Amino acid sequence: QRAQIQDGGRLLTLSLDKISGSGFQSKNEFLFGRFDMQLKLVPGNSAGTVTTFYLSSQGAGHDEIDFEFLGNSSGQPYTVHTNVYSQGKGNKEQQFHLWFDPTTSFHTYSIIWNSQRIIFLVDNIPIRVYNNHEALGVAFPKNQAMRVYASLWNADDWATQGGRVKTDWSMAPFTASYRNFNTNACVWSAASSTSSCGGSKSTDSVNNDQTWQTQELDANGRNRLRWVQQKYMTYNYCADVARFSQGIPPECKRSRF
Repeated sequence: QRAQIQDGGRLLTLSLDKISGSGFQSKNEFLFGRFDMQLKLVPGNSAGTVTTFYLSSQGAGHDEIDFEFLGNSSGQPYTVHTNVYSQGKGNKEQQFHLWFDPTTSFHTYSIIWNSQRIIFLVDNIPIRVYNNHEALGVAFPKNQAMRVYASLWNADDWATQGGRVKTDWSMAPFTASYRNFNTNACVWSAASSTSSCGGSKSTDSVNNDQTWQTQELDANGRNRLRWVQQKYMTYNYCADVARFSQGIPPECKRSRF
């Protein structure tokens, strides 16, 4: 009962209570693509809750590309938590506040994933670019097909102000809404080890209608990214010098953003 399909199949809601959260996943696996989802987040006192939209493979050495929305007390902003895992290793977090209330209407959250970079977008505004730095010895997610996942769950041990603010279960059930899921992506067939785009695991062949396969930011996109990161970024792992006793990760030295 915690996942409801409504409005003739056009809307899916997930709910969380003290017993369990809920989630869903795509039928297909993908190896590169553009993935769009419209979300309306848990309103009111959402402290302790995490609403997600992400890509992931399975296993200890999995790859993952994350949008996680960390709830907060009424009147306090949500935190958008982004992360990238490759071969089971993450620790590449960037966090942001949003420039709108994500609980009153639907907004579009997008992931563009190709072999050169990953772009996170909110209402088609880039908030983060994670580039392929394999030349520096940094693993990049490009060899494991991933499914699309979404979930709503309790993480009050860390989600809100480092776990200092707990979930108020008197407010349950908590509900988040999803609609207009769209993919323009390469569907991976595990049976034949082939992609619908015609590429192997290490390539993503360019089709005329799939500009995401080589997409990067133009001058306007770079300006919008800079605006978001200067005004709304609240955490950047590359700037957390105290966290890395051996020095900041090599990709941080090469990234302007």
